[in-house]
Amino acid sequence: MGAVKTKRMPRAVREQQMLDAAVQIFGQRGYMAASMDDIAELAGVSKPLVYLYLNSKDDLFTACIRREATALLAAVRLGVVPELPADRQLWDGLLAFFTHTAGHPDAWRVLHLHARTHGERFAAEVTALRAEIVAFVTGLIAAAARDAHRDPDLPEREVAGLAEALVGAAESLAAWANATPGVTARQTTATLMNFAWAGLGSLMEGRQWTPPPPDQP
Repeated sequence: MGAVKTKRMPRAVREQQMLDAAVQIFGQRGYMAASMDDIAELAGVSKPLVYLYLNSKDDLFTACIRREATALLAAVRLGVVPELPADRQLWDGLLAFFTHTAGHPDAWRVLHLHARTHGERFAAEVTALRAEIVAFVTGLIAAAARDAHRDPDLPEREVAGLAEALVGAAESLAAWANATPGVTARQTTATLMNFAWAGLGSLMEGRQWTPPPPDQP
């Protein structure tokens, strides 16, 4: 009486169904406020079955982070065609990023907000994702420097710093776009390209901003 009746289906399919429900609940309520009862109910399964498949709330949250991180990184990589010019690769990569985060707002909140604020274990998963994205963007910027036929190329430290800045801006802009009605992924991408590529383009052409001497205000 009152038990949730479930249709027999392959374990992998059932597990993804549970993860779908968990991402929605975690994304909308946060880790602490999310309950296994609500996740089971949304997934259409019993709570004991969730524990049987995914062991604990911590393990379930970790599985959500890993699945969504893998999906986001795959979307960005798939969006980029290496044979295209560097600015087009950056545009395509950013467009893929913002399209994915806009289409999966609960998943983005899990990755960008909740995973970072509920313990080192979860934060480490997101840090690993971010490192992969930064490495990918670093490669794009380095390729842009090579395409510009400058000698010498941009210093490795400067390329890494530019990639960190660009990824950080993309993360903040994705959160803003998802909270702002009417903003499309294409508009968000154009905003960041206008902000970032104008500066990167000048840098590739050797036009760098020079700070004032230390003794000047």
